[in-house]
Amino acid sequence: MPIPLTIMLIDTHTHIYCEEFDDDRDAVVQRAVDAGVELMLLPAIDSATTLRQHQLAEQYPDHFRMMAGLHPTSVGENFEEELRLVKQQLESTPDRYVGVGEIGLDLYWDTTHRAEQEEVLLRQMNMAERHNKPVALHIRNAYTEFFGLMKQLNREKYNGVMHCFSGTLDEALLGVEMGYYLGIGGVLTYKKSLLPEIVRQIPIECLLLETDAPYLAPVPHRGRRNESAYIVNVAQMMADIKGKSIEYIADATSENARQLFKLTTTHK
Repeated sequence: MPIPLTIMLIDTHTHIYCEEFDDDRDAVVQRAVDAGVELMLLPAIDSATTLRQHQLAEQYPDHFRMMAGLHPTSVGENFEEELRLVKQQLESTPDRYVGVGEIGLDLYWDTTHRAEQEEVLLRQMNMAERHNKPVALHIRNAYTEFFGLMKQLNREKYNGVMHCFSGTLDEALLGVEMGYYLGIGGVLTYKKSLLPEIVRQIPIECLLLETDAPYLAPVPHRGRRNESAYIVNVAQMMADIKGKSIEYIADATSENARQLFKLTTTHK
């Protein structure tokens, strides 16, 4: 079915500033806007990509908002130096950042710095609370460890999104109960994905749309570079699962994003 031209979507997690888009970044942005993507949120990775992230947000102030943070796979021996940058960003220009992310635990690729990852996550969670910012969480092969750390924090309620959610239904329900949204992207469209059943059972009020571009492109683009325009495919799949119109899904998930990240259309 044709996609309505009136829908307005928010991609809550995209890395269009990365080098994969160096050859056609302007065209990628235009395709997203043409597809109805009104805002795109840029989570941080580490100091090596900070300049690129800022340049893109400054070039297109109407379409991008930034986060500050240190990605778990970038946690190494120099994590104190990296955390100083995050701290400086949040303290010197807090209005430039709508959240702290992406932060979290990744035990898929390498567990060498697991202890450091856990320390960095807890410290950035505390930074986020201090500055009243939501967190964008990257959790891979580490949901049990993550929930254990949240018990250490022992907060009554949490504020953020479990980006690119890849856990079980029980883990989804626990995360939602704690106060987290679930970030849903292209994996929802994959044939063997468990996400459709999770999305079916989680209220729309707890879901956000994202692409994680350039990664995890949805069907029919799977296997190729992802981009924010493809969020429409994710929205349509969610609409089919929920038995709702794509307009309804776009409106509901965009309102969720606005509420969580305190988004406005006025650039600061």
